[in-house]
Amino acid sequence: MEIKVLGTGCARCKSLESATKQAVAELNLDAAIEKVEDIQKIMEYGIMRTPGLVIDGKVVLSGHVPGVSELKEILTKNK
Repeated sequence: MEIKVLGTGCARCKSLESATKQAVAELNLDAAIEKVEDIQKIMEYGIMRTPGLVIDGKVVLSGHVPGVSELKEILTKNK
């Protein structure tokens, strides 16, 4: 599983990255997590608000930071 956290480095983006890492660890998933901060690359995904979460090339979240339990649900549905 390839996970990308899209965000320019704001506090909300960092929160999403941290929560994603925690959710992946709790689910014991084999996943590579990448933080994408380049605005041009973020724009390629077509999201209008950051932070964003991309799983295997598909945007699954944008504009808010869910809790770890919601992230675990998102990860489980998209694995």
